[in-house]
Amino acid sequence: MKLGFVVNSVKSEQAAFTTTRLAMTATNMGHKIYLLGVGDFIYEPDGSIHAHAREVHGNSYESLEAFLDEMQSSEAESVRIKVDDLDVLLLRNDPSDDAVERPWAQTSGILFGQLAASRGVLVLNDPVNLANALNKTYFQHFPEQVRPKTCISRDAEEIKKFITEQGDKTVIKPLQGSGGQSVFLVGEDEKANLNQMIEAVTRDGYCIAQEYLPAAVDGDVRLFVMNGRPLWHNGQYAAFRRVNETGDARSNMHSGGKSVEAEVTPKMLELVEMVRPKLVRDGMFLVGLDIVDDKLMEINVFTPGGLGSAKNHTGVDFTEAVIRDLERKVKYKEYYGGTLRNVEMATL
Repeated sequence: MKLGFVVNSVKSEQAAFTTTRLAMTATNMGHKIYLLGVGDFIYEPDGSIHAHAREVHGNSYESLEAFLDEMQSSEAESVRIKVDDLDVLLLRNDPSDDAVERPWAQTSGILFGQLAASRGVLVLNDPVNLANALNKTYFQHFPEQVRPKTCISRDAEEIKKFITEQGDKTVIKPLQGSGGQSVFLVGEDEKANLNQMIEAVTRDGYCIAQEYLPAAVDGDVRLFVMNGRPLWHNGQYAAFRRVNETGDARSNMHSGGKSVEAEVTPKMLELVEMVRPKLVRDGMFLVGLDIVDDKLMEINVFTPGGLGSAKNHTGVDFTEAVIRDLERKVKYKEYYGGTLRNVEMATL
């Protein structure tokens, strides 16, 4: 297979990232991979899609660091590829990372992904439905039973009213964002600074005020879902628990959280069943569910990370299962040609 991985920027990638792990595994399994940033696409006058990309020349790598060093090396040449010739284009960029300094880049991967899909490239996750998931309102389209009570507004009084109704603690955060940025836990001691917190969250858009789940004190569980099913390989689920022992309400790894082993419970598997129909319908090939007790906190459809943490705690390399599934999809594509839509192929 020829696989293209779209990231925010090739230079900003890190060895521990899930994208790097997937790319190295694909290389070690004999596939040709290319890494390109959202600013590297080219639309030619004849309608074909090209891009400037980075590649590695080895066939086997034991170290993620060595693999990425070769990809990012100043001696490495950028190659001009025809995206139309790829078997799969994986959109692994996080639009929220570009919201402030590169707003033009937020939708670039999605838009060029849509063009590539129209020319027969399998694009994952499905770029048409990713466009509907650019902020956390996408989460509100899933069953009410899986979600905490939520209010979304830019009106400070409406947010305060919701917080009062909760009676105890409430979480407020931006409608668009990731990594735990501008996330506040509002309790009695914090209400004196509530105006400032709401102002900080609404400065760049809407605020989500969300019911606080007491079980969140034990962190949350990141569970990977592939093709609408829990990612299971070699007798283990791809999952880990994120905890923060610093007293910070956020469990995000970017916010001081750390990963520990997770138990995947029947409640969690039931949640997956409840969200599966929409994930499959929307062509969401690989996603990360963030679970607290019997509720979903978030559904990560853009570049869900943590397969390295899942491997550390289970001893299983789940990236091989992901690449094997891509191989299977490419075979289906050969069988059916262009008779199946991208959104249908994505979760077969």
